Amino acid sequence: MARTSKRLIASYILDWVIILAIAAVGAGFWKVTPNHRPFTLVDPSISFPYVEHEKISTAVLAVLSLLFPAITIFLVAIIFVPGPSVPAGTPKSMIWRRKLWEWNTGWLGLGLTLALTFVLTMGMKNLFGKPRPDLLSRCDPDYEHQADYAIGGYPQVLNGLFLVSSTICRQTDMGKLNDGFSSFPSGHSSYSWAGLFYLTLYLASKFSITVPYLLPFSYASSTGTSSHTFNDSKTTRPSSSSPTLPPPASINPQTPNRSQSAAPPTYLLVLLLIPLCLAIYISSTRYSDFRHHGFDIILGSLMGIFISWFGFRMYHLPIRRGGGWAWGPRSEARAFGTGVGLGGYREGQRKKDDDHQDLEYGKDTSQGTSGEYVNGRYGITQPSGPAQQQQQQQQQPVPV
Repeated sequence: MARTSKRLIASYILDWVIILAIAAVGAGFWKVTPNHRPFTLVDPSISFPYVEHEKISTAVLAVLSLLFPAITIFLVAIIFVPGPSVPAGTPKSMIWRRKLWEWNTGWLGLGLTLALTFVLTMGMKNLFGKPRPDLLSRCDPDYEHQADYAIGGYPQVLNGLFLVSSTICRQTDMGKLNDGFSSFPSGHSSYSWAGLFYLTLYLASKFSITVPYLLPFSYASSTGTSSHTFNDSKTTRPSSSSPTLPPPASINPQTPNRSQSAAPPTYLLVLLLIPLCLAIYISSTRYSDFRHHGFDIILGSLMGIFISWFGFRMYHLPIRRGGGWAWGPRSEARAFGTGVGLGGYREGQRKKDDDHQDLEYGKDTSQGTSGEYVNGRYGITQPSGPAQQQQQQQQQPVPV
């Protein structure tokens, strides 16, 4: 088995360095004094009491949104990867290479997700400087001389209905006061949804927890090579010059639509509900603790969801048709970049592991076998006997 090149390893070390650098920039934003948006002393939306002890502290948030997903990803990669599709006699070194790769990609996606969420959230807090619901409690304003701190308007005429600057505050703890202008977006919401929704996607991918669906194409071949026929008759992708690959769906082309898929066991949904419910609860505490307005929580949550989806798809195949696998590593020649027109970071066709054992499909693909790839339906495997293979090779592409 060939060794992984030092150049490729160095490129992924650089990925980690950049992710940590992004997180460090976010930590730097945390120390920056935010913009202090003017406010009015008669605004009821910023008149809530200051809660000394939050339900979810920053330390607890880090444990639930960072450590919990990281530990779960590690355990899944070490225990469940590569799965039961690996044939007997597969070298342990190959199995452990796959385990370590899936672990690395799982953490890379999580790290990228949380680092991007952190830097964007902290940067936006400083830029907008929106007052929190408990700002007046933090501020301790000088009500007797409020007209001296007026910004715009006519304080002598409006009788308190005017804007004032933060200089009216008599609060001596500047950290507490500055934090009062960090309402938008909600960091607890964005960070919790980023880490926990990423974990949800990861678990759904690894354990094939998805809504049943009809495949957009069927597989058939008369030459021993793969041919994908899409419902859209304008799009075909023959691969007569490529190595024989197993079908994208482990079903016979003549299988009725209703038999092409099935719902996963209901108990598996609990795996997805745990991180989702945690994220919902963490977000809700920011409202009940008077730390954020509703709009801040909604936008923060949407930020975390979108960034987690982006981080997951950067390193993992689509949940429905990816078989639970991460994308493979970059090619050695393109480890640090690629030129215009080359079209990606892998050279040539799909690279198989050494000694022709393909862990995605669980068979020796060097002889053109179809494999036992399970995708899209629980309990259905691709027929691999001689009679079934001969029958399949004689069939023409049939749109689903």
